[in-house]
Amino acid sequence: MIDVHNMGKYLLLNDDCFAALKNIPDNSIDLILTDPPYNIAQYSTGNMKFDWRSEINNDLAEWDLKELCPQDLVEEFKRVLKPTGNIFIFCSYNIIGEYHKVFDPEFDTFQFMVWHKTNPIPNFRKSSFLNSCELIVSCWNKGHTWNFTTQKDMHNFIESGICMGNERVKDENGKNLHPTQKPVSILEKIIKIASNENDVVLDCFNGVGSTGVAALKNNRRYIGIEIDDIYMKATKKRLEEMQI
Repeated sequence: MIDVHNMGKYLLLNDDCFAALKNIPDNSIDLILTDPPYNIAQYSTGNMKFDWRSEINNDLAEWDLKELCPQDLVEEFKRVLKPTGNIFIFCSYNIIGEYHKVFDPEFDTFQFMVWHKTNPIPNFRKSSFLNSCELIVSCWNKGHTWNFTTQKDMHNFIESGICMGNERVKDENGKNLHPTQKPVSILEKIIKIASNENDVVLDCFNGVGSTGVAALKNNRRYIGIEIDDIYMKATKKRLEEMQI
């Protein structure tokens, strides 16, 4: 069992999340902030090629081909979360109903946030709406941590661009390493509202570690679980560079 109290600033586990979660003690996590697969591979129409610009990646990655069931998460999330804790899960329209079905009965409050992307992937064919919004499931019990600010700041609506430029983690060929890397600014906003300094933030679908970056920037401790060796290597580099 992991000694969360004495783990230091961060702990990275290169493992399957369903196995690694079993090693996290009961009532030890202050905030679960994670970005699981969206189960949208079935809706892909394939990559879009153009003569006049670079190809648009309409597919994601192999990890989205295996269907994720929210039912498989709820029991372990409940077990590891402190009574004062919060849960925020990035998801999409196609699966939020499944999250509601299994998480709503288990928590006092089930809400959602909307992340509006100001620069979504364009739809040059004008065949449908731009995919400019993503949803974030939000769950907690009475007595949860909540750093209330102003009414203006408490809307369940966050607006920012998608992760671009220097913030993007690149592979050895200079291409974006992770297709759905989230902006640190979005993660920071949630972390500031839903946890306190020195609290433990868990992301069991760590990706390239953006939640860890946001946690450490705001003096939180972090546990990241990631099965992909390449993503985990990138995460270690990002977090180590923050300690220099």
